[in-house]
Amino acid sequence: MKEYKVGISLKEKNMRKIILASASPRRRELLEQGGIPFTVIPSQAEEKITTEQPGQAVEELSYLKCSDIYEKSLGDVLVIGADTVVASEGKILGKPSSQKDAVKMLQSLQGREHEVYTGVTIMAREGNENRKKTFHEKTKVVFYPMSDEEIRSYVNTGEPMDKAGAYGIQGKSAVFIKEISGDYNNVVGLPLARLYQELKNMGIESREW
Repeated sequence: MKEYKVGISLKEKNMRKIILASASPRRRELLEQGGIPFTVIPSQAEEKITTEQPGQAVEELSYLKCSDIYEKSLGDVLVIGADTVVASEGKILGKPSSQKDAVKMLQSLQGREHEVYTGVTIMAREGNENRKKTFHEKTKVVFYPMSDEEIRSYVNTGEPMDKAGAYGIQGKSAVFIKEISGDYNNVVGLPLARLYQELKNMGIESREW
């Protein structure tokens, strides 16, 4: 278990212990950027979905991750679970299983628009009170046309292999992004501003500044 930037006592601002149920370095960076102190405890829950609808799927997966850690936690706590998928023509694209799979994904995305969905679940406990919220954000992304050589060269960097849709918008693939419509951070892996607003709506102080 690793601690991240807990700069002040949470009790000073009436803040619960916050746990991120994800090992994603990109989500950690976004929470740090927002000044939200947290602890990382990655969920080990088996990822299963019961729907082919991307928005519903990421909500299901975020709920699974969040509840896995929430049920194992004691005392006043807030757990954040998240999951991201890419969808093209309604078909969900997860992480590539091989370089060949990554090439195929990128070939299907080049020169056209697709969607990125991130689901987020918040579970908060204070005394005997338990509150839960699940939502998702959608961002549209348009790629410039990519040659087969460009695709293969990008895949050979290894960057696409642990990312939904076989690309990381904050990485080398940035040179192929023509435009986005919606929250950029949602594509990175966490709709930070929406998360902050949802926490505020729940009456939860989350930032340390």
